[in-house]
Amino acid sequence: MIDTLLNFLGTGGIAQLSTGALILTGLVLTQVTIAGVTVYLHRHQAHRALELHPAIAHFFRLWLWMTTGMVTREWVAIHRKHHAKCETAEDPHSPRVLGINTVLWQGSELYRKEAGRRGTIERYGHLTPDDWLERRVYAQFPYLGVSLMLLLDLLLFGMPGLVLWSVQMVWIPFWAAGVINGIGHYWGYRNYESADASRNILPLGLIVGGEELHSNHHAFPASARFSSKWWELDIGWLLIRLLELLGLAKVKRLAPKKALILEGKQQVDLDTVQAVVRHRMYVMASYARDVIRPILRQERKRCDSSCKRTLRRARSLLTRDASLINERAGVRLEQILARFNDLRIVYQYRQQLQSVWAGKVTSQEMLRKALQEWCQQAEETGIGVLQDFSRRLRGYSLQPA
Repeated sequence: MIDTLLNFLGTGGIAQLSTGALILTGLVLTQVTIAGVTVYLHRHQAHRALELHPAIAHFFRLWLWMTTGMVTREWVAIHRKHHAKCETAEDPHSPRVLGINTVLWQGSELYRKEAGRRGTIERYGHLTPDDWLERRVYAQFPYLGVSLMLLLDLLLFGMPGLVLWSVQMVWIPFWAAGVINGIGHYWGYRNYESADASRNILPLGLIVGGEELHSNHHAFPASARFSSKWWELDIGWLLIRLLELLGLAKVKRLAPKKALILEGKQQVDLDTVQAVVRHRMYVMASYARDVIRPILRQERKRCDSSCKRTLRRARSLLTRDASLINERAGVRLEQILARFNDLRIVYQYRQQLQSVWAGKVTSQEMLRKALQEWCQQAEETGIGVLQDFSRRLRGYSLQPA
């Protein structure tokens, strides 16, 4: 009996696939797992950015149980806590706190540690599946699923199925728990300056289903689409659109489109305030592009070669959230601001503008007065690009003229 089984496994199982076909199968199966994480766990369950047909949602739940052993409520709770406590000592996996090597190579261990904290699951795990299957099967026997996956891989592919199963088991711990949680808060580019260290690793989300666009997600966490620029590709979003066309998904939330700017509008009213606050990520990106960068270019033209390099390095510091600037970089920034007066002024106005909506304001009328005052003072500086920005800001509106 054992000899017969070993002979069967050695022949390549039921499928009898070539090496090339096995590699292709592995890529397809791991991408199904990635789709389950990004579409089901992340965008559907954690952020409620879309609805999924019950059959699709349950397929992903079953598939993830078999390929990762993860429990939906635990994953969702840990991710929500990451957003709520991002880059603090309570963040389950911040490389700024724990170090990049720890998060990159021990991401799954950090996940299991946080999953063992009852308070995290109870506080952040609401509105996740709580049916009989979840309670009595998926959550109670998380390792049963991966064991069944091993048996299926061996049955279908013989001994090469063991290699395939091993790849499936390490795929999410490495790419999601390690790379996205680690490198996604350590290296890459940013379209928006959110108050965390998130980065877009690549503009083409081909490996981890669009999760590579991690900074975009932190800027607009409730959006079902992670891509922001026309040249960014979010595979997870393409899958959602396909499911939507088939009637198997419904998108509930997307990042807001850029606000209307009404020509000739001078009065800062409540509509202006609502538009500016809702589109604050775009507002700050516009400030960096239309105010800070022109002033930097202006200062570089004025100074000698000894300070040009210093100014080039200052660009990211001038647009970064103050909470993300370490002591050494802060000293360098202060030295630059002390030397270049116009840079100091536009940097201060950037901080003041951000504080308009970040402060503890009790009413929209107080917000309106604060924004009106900011515009008036910005236009009195005599700095042309700041004046132009302020006049455009007055024209922000949610409603067409």
